[in-house]
Amino acid sequence: MTNHCCEAMDSHVNVRCREHNDIYACPDALIGFSTKFQEYGLIVHDGGTSSIIIEFCPWCGRRLPDSQRDTWYAELRRRGIDAWEDEVPAEFQDARWLDSLPHRHGTGGTPGSS
Repeated sequence: MTNHCCEAMDSHVNVRCREHNDIYACPDALIGFSTKFQEYGLIVHDGGTSSIIIEFCPWCGRRLPDSQRDTWYAELRRRGIDAWEDEVPAEFQDARWLDSLPHRHGTGGTPGSS
């Protein structure tokens, strides 16, 4: 489980709706969090799954962790995996892949953990 910067962020990232199973379909869902990229974003409610990446928490003002998107793609390339053509291993679907990086051992790879 990811430790977010504050209770407000935690409640917005973990919003659950009785009417919508998908956060992108729910107008009450404002913030999305990608565990595999460690990214926070403002959800764009236009019928798709877009979000606008944010660098600071809208509630507490803390700087959010740097995105790991570029590192995710680089690690796949290093392993000889094409993210668009090959099957991506299950550990790359969430934050587990971060634990395999040399500089991340013992950190859990998620914000707020150490």
